[in-house]
Amino acid sequence: MTSFSQVYAALRKKNIKQYALLAGCCFFSVLLITAYVCMMRSPTILNVLPEGGDSRKQVMMIFVLAVLGCGIFTTYASGLFFRHKSRETGIFMALGASRRQLKGLLTRELALLSFASCAAGAVLGAPLAWLIWRLFRLLLVDTEDMPLSFDPQAYLFALAFSVFVIAMLFIMLSRFIRRTNIIDVVNESRKSEPIREVPRRYGPMGIALLVGGGLLGYLTPSFFINVLHWYPPEGLTSITYLPALIGLYLLLLHTVVNGWRQGKNRYKHIIISSMMKFQGRQTVRNMLVITVLVTGAYFASFYTPMLGTGAMMGFDSRKVDYAFHYRSDQDMPGKDEIERMAAEENVTITSYASQPAAILGIDGQKYIETRGSLGVTYTHEYTELLSSGPFLSESAFNALTGDSLNIAPGVVMAVFDDEGNSNYWMSNDVTLITNPVTSEVLHVASSEQVLSNTMLFGRRVLDDTDYARITEGLTDEWLEEQVFFNVNNVSDTYNFAKRLFYTTTDRSSPEVEVYDSWDPVAKMLADQAGEDYVYDKEYLAENGIDAIDYRQRDSSNFRMFWKYMPQFRVLDKADFIKTTAVFLMLFIFIAIICFAAVIVIAYTRSLTIGLTNAQVYDDLRRLGASNSYLLKTVKGQISKVYFTPIFTGTVIIYAFYAMIMYFNDGGNLSGSELAGMANCLVLIAAGSALLYGVYRFTLRKVCGILNIQC
Repeated sequence: MTSFSQVYAALRKKNIKQYALLAGCCFFSVLLITAYVCMMRSPTILNVLPEGGDSRKQVMMIFVLAVLGCGIFTTYASGLFFRHKSRETGIFMALGASRRQLKGLLTRELALLSFASCAAGAVLGAPLAWLIWRLFRLLLVDTEDMPLSFDPQAYLFALAFSVFVIAMLFIMLSRFIRRTNIIDVVNESRKSEPIREVPRRYGPMGIALLVGGGLLGYLTPSFFINVLHWYPPEGLTSITYLPALIGLYLLLLHTVVNGWRQGKNRYKHIIISSMMKFQGRQTVRNMLVITVLVTGAYFASFYTPMLGTGAMMGFDSRKVDYAFHYRSDQDMPGKDEIERMAAEENVTITSYASQPAAILGIDGQKYIETRGSLGVTYTHEYTELLSSGPFLSESAFNALTGDSLNIAPGVVMAVFDDEGNSNYWMSNDVTLITNPVTSEVLHVASSEQVLSNTMLFGRRVLDDTDYARITEGLTDEWLEEQVFFNVNNVSDTYNFAKRLFYTTTDRSSPEVEVYDSWDPVAKMLADQAGEDYVYDKEYLAENGIDAIDYRQRDSSNFRMFWKYMPQFRVLDKADFIKTTAVFLMLFIFIAIICFAAVIVIAYTRSLTIGLTNAQVYDDLRRLGASNSYLLKTVKGQISKVYFTPIFTGTVIIYAFYAMIMYFNDGGNLSGSELAGMANCLVLIAAGSALLYGVYRFTLRKVCGILNIQC
């Protein structure tokens, strides 16, 4: 070797593992972010995530967590690379190499490494997303909604993240080269990153901030909306979670530096705690990232058991097997035709009830919004005719349910779900009912007592005399028919249910091919004012909503959002996975991406701890430490990297999810939610078993590096 470049190339070959580690970290970060954003921006996904809906916000929230986690991780990997390069760089400088020479070589190396790894990650991100989605379709469920398509603009996000990674590498390179003290450069690789003494109060303080910050972050939006009448800009309320993040950092800091042992026991693992303390800064940062990613992974994972458990229990608890309603101007099958159809499918109908209903106008508070630079504010204005609602007479309600309800004249009763919840969709404050054809009005008082029947959720019930008076003169387009019937062996009637469903859609006219939020009174008022009605078919696309199409009656959009979608127990139960497949697969995919990031970061940090402390373990061995003691020591270090953030993240997200369920139901948890949370514990057990397996693999790898038998 006669030239500087040859010597440098030989050193590069000797330290190839450091280059591979940096390239691998950059590659995996860009790969995971690209796969995530390709899925997040896919038209297949966006078609089933309502614009501005909670599901889309959850996907974006977890994406932000993933970007932050991968960004911090690549920054850590870059810092680690330059620390290992510092000794040879300092020696070259001491031997007379110029900074310009060193910068030129390092620039070429990093340019090749960063561009190649980021390009490979970006190119393979979409195929990875497609491959995982394809496996879902092969192993779980495949429907007409499932073919995955990609939006080319998704690569703009991948490009932006790649630019960040590359720019961050070169900024750190520039800072690295500018250092003037050669001795500092040479000794950089030997420097530890100790944390100063941490007060023991940081532990309890961290827990308090974590709990308080979680409550503050969750309740602040409700305070802004309900008390201040203000919809703040997207993302502004996220700042209120900052105390929780600070609390998490303090909690991890206390755990790494002080631990939770008291008295004499705190000296039992002094070697482990001391070694962890001397790499404390980066360890705590990595543990913070792992904790955040674990919360994102489980938050996405919980979607499937919560949705699935709630839906299945809801199907089983229905009081009737078959229920559907239709406008009276539609040519729907009557009792005789349904019984004939059932006989052809070998189905026995055991009970049948059909009763009239009416669509009437109701009063309420109109929201008047004012858009400003700091978001949207709103005020209430009472209006005598605001929207519409379906009404039943008390005799019709009794005939459908078997109850013996007796309502006083001038009183209206609202129907909530079986548990008496309004689910924020139903109010109990109507005081004025209007006939939309004759403009006849009926002054009523809303009963404080509500009726509980999920199958009639959203209806209101009037005294027979009041009902007859207010519905007089209504045309068929304002009248409906509500049908309930039961069958023998309902689980064996899928073919009949499918046939009846197809019959109802085949006979439905274009006038009822409408989204479930379409309101005939709101439509009438918009027409009278000469305004466009946002839920008309021609305007849905402008609001990010897919139109209802009879030709796509098996799609999730149709099954979930058609205004007149029947409720057939066996059909809904059997087709549930198909109907919600895109939702379920999306959140499972997100969980996989987050767990993959957790595994990569924890594995990399564990290897780094092992390599950094190799000399310490050799010294302990020379001082007479047994293999079992060395194994116990390395276990103590690696287990902290894995178990502390994983346990913390798991507890945080489970408690946070339970809090969401509790407040969403007005201060209680329903039976289906409790069952769903129990299933989430099963999922946590499975995830913990997987991560424990990765921990054991990592432990064996680190033990191999340190020549410790395990």
